[in-house]
Amino acid sequence: MKLPKPLNKYFDHTLLKPEATNEQIDKLCEEAAAYDFYSVCVNTCYVARCYDNLKATDVKVAAVVGFPLGACTTQSKVFETQEAFMDGASEVDMVLNVGKFRSGDNDYVRDDIRAVVEAARAFDGVVKVILETCLLTKEEIVEACKLSMEAGADFVKTSTGFNSGGATTEDVALMRETVGDHMSVKASGGIRDYDQCMKMIEAGADRIGASASVKIMEVYNDEHQN
Repeated sequence: MKLPKPLNKYFDHTLLKPEATNEQIDKLCEEAAAYDFYSVCVNTCYVARCYDNLKATDVKVAAVVGFPLGACTTQSKVFETQEAFMDGASEVDMVLNVGKFRSGDNDYVRDDIRAVVEAARAFDGVVKVILETCLLTKEEIVEACKLSMEAGADFVKTSTGFNSGGATTEDVALMRETVGDHMSVKASGGIRDYDQCMKMIEAGADRIGASASVKIMEVYNDEHQN
């Protein structure tokens, strides 16, 4: 499969565990710089640290917002978004309010996303909406994609990695089919090896969220050196 861009530029190199230490965050940044990944993806308290570590590189900083449940107030998400961008983030990955969505409160969900999008636009920032696809039916995935598109978000994303399931090629393909060329698609959650990664890209993923990015790149580099 011929990729439209270098494989390393698909990766949001990710560390979101609550027990992550300063030293582990620094190592994440070192790895991201060494492989020239697209970004690191971290919790908001580490954005400034990552920005400082990576400011001499091309690697961007992405932060999660309303993570991992998505059930906080819209204003909380907006405040967290603004703080992340002021600390040096270029992108935020916000969690859909799944409970409100599954209650049929589409106006609330659309407005929740739009408020984060508007906050991000003040910083020329990118917004990804984490759908938590393992909690949704196929019809709900389609509807959540449409709401995210209507709200002006840039990406739809599969998963937090903190729930009952992660990315599947079937869900990625469905998201790609739904958003077409209007939005980008990020696959994340449980992508631990090279074959999985390539299948996600083949299904339509523009970005890959993974903590195993280095391991995947090592396999890729070995294959392409032979």
